[in-house]
Amino acid sequence: MAENLSLQNFDWDAYEQEKVGTQNEELCAKYDKSLSAIKDNEVVEGTVISINKREVVVNVGYKSDGIVPAAEFRYNPELKVGDRVEVYIQSQEDKKGQLVLSHKEARASRSWDRVNEALESQEIVTGYIKCRTKGGMIVDVLGTEAFLPGSQIDVKPIRDFDVFVGKTMEFKIVKVNQEFRNVVVSHKALIEAELEAQRREIVNGLEKGQVLEGTVKNITNYGVFIDLGGVDGLIHITDLSWGRVNDPKEIVALDQKINVVILDFDEEKKRIALGLKQLTPHPWDALDADLKVGDKVHGKVVVMADYGAFVEVADGVEGLVHVSEMSWSQHLRSANDFLKVGDEIDAVILTLDRDERKMSLGIKQLKADPWENIDTKYAVGTRHFAKVRNFTNFGVFVEIEEGVDGLIHISDLSWTKKIKHPNEFTQIGAEIEVIVLEIDKENRRLSLGHKQLEENPWEELEAKYSVDTVVEGTVVELSDKGAVVSLEDGVEGFCTTRHLAKEDKSQVAKGDTISFKVIEFNRDAKRILVSHLRTWEERKEVPAKETKAKKEAAPEMPKMEKTTLGDLTVLADLKATLEAEDAPKKKTTKKATKEE
Repeated sequence: MAENLSLQNFDWDAYEQEKVGTQNEELCAKYDKSLSAIKDNEVVEGTVISINKREVVVNVGYKSDGIVPAAEFRYNPELKVGDRVEVYIQSQEDKKGQLVLSHKEARASRSWDRVNEALESQEIVTGYIKCRTKGGMIVDVLGTEAFLPGSQIDVKPIRDFDVFVGKTMEFKIVKVNQEFRNVVVSHKALIEAELEAQRREIVNGLEKGQVLEGTVKNITNYGVFIDLGGVDGLIHITDLSWGRVNDPKEIVALDQKINVVILDFDEEKKRIALGLKQLTPHPWDALDADLKVGDKVHGKVVVMADYGAFVEVADGVEGLVHVSEMSWSQHLRSANDFLKVGDEIDAVILTLDRDERKMSLGIKQLKADPWENIDTKYAVGTRHFAKVRNFTNFGVFVEIEEGVDGLIHISDLSWTKKIKHPNEFTQIGAEIEVIVLEIDKENRRLSLGHKQLEENPWEELEAKYSVDTVVEGTVVELSDKGAVVSLEDGVEGFCTTRHLAKEDKSQVAKGDTISFKVIEFNRDAKRILVSHLRTWEERKEVPAKETKAKKEAAPEMPKMEKTTLGDLTVLADLKATLEAEDAPKKKTTKKATKEE
């Protein structure tokens, strides 16, 4: 009751004027001191007090909390309540009285300094992969866009870059261009640092002959790279299989797990040589022990070369068929003329060396040697048809059958024609009839002839082309020394340049058909010399001789100082006498000319 009376008697007006005003000021002062002094457009640090899908609420010690879009923290998916973050004061109060903050602008304002600090200190930073670009990815690192090359994403080749878009990963800043403000980051560098430690540990424990499990990391045309768990090794293509390998993909596939054996390693160069075929026994060790020289085998051609073919007669066991063992023919040819890769053939073992693991084979031995019965099949004097294989300056090489070759000497091609080179008589690939002249079985050679198929015509020609016989011929060749003249019966004669002279002083041309006189016939040398000059030169010599004889037979005329009428009469009588004496001689000369 007393308390009520005291409240009733309380002077509220005085309290309002004296006490309350002072108390409010004190309370406001205390409240202002409890708030942070912030200004627009500055970066401050705050505490995350709430997180949802759309926004993050941050307390910066101001009278109201600020809201930051959650997208600005996507580089940091591990953000949680209580974390301290930097924010940029965009506005202390918007239309709704809300404090407006930005984490993105806060990072941007300090990002370049932090990027350079991270480069110097080799700090590992977190970045958000925004998108893919040519040659790599664009990454948001410390508020700055950086370039992540495709080769720096991982230690192993990346086949699909798109799977990394939207991921948050750790990076190391490896390069900064201050002028253009370009930043290059690497995730591979972090992995390599970890792998280097693993590599040293693995390499220190390696031993030759050790068998390890690995994963096929990369396949090239020369071998396969195997990941041994932090360190790579190479299986060379020759160590994949005991047999021939054309493509390593025939043996292994990417990401396949296989066992390999360590063949060799170099700690300094960090090279490890691996083997796969060494895990299985060598095929030569499993080769039939009863197999010997002379046995017939069946195989498949796996490799071709000009000098021969490699035939696989068992898995991993190959023999060489040299080109000289493919045919009895002695013509130098390529092995590709006889076989091709993939052919399945029968062959005979010629040599077998199990220690050196070498084998030579032959396929011609499956056929009879044509030279074994050469004396009966191609006896001397027998006629055959052969194929022209090759020319030399001294003759023609022909093949009667595969493995049986012979030579027709240039002098045995024709009885009558003067042949300078065999290509004037025949051509390669043509068929020609021959007669066997001689057999050299030891050296596998036949001496053949072509002209011997006919009788020697020079005995009969001697009568037809005797010396001083005049014949017609055609000039077929001209040279500085003279002309080759084609005569009848396929015979050729030769006329020297001096004897080509024409009566009318014109030049003889190739193709001219004119008369010639035989001036020499040599049956042994098969030579006929002719002359066109002699056909007209001797004809002109006859009248010249007669004129000279007339001058010598004519009486000497008396010298007269003066001619008189009587003298003229005497001269007329003398002329008549001389004409009467010359008449019989002229008739004789004309008759001789007609006979010629």
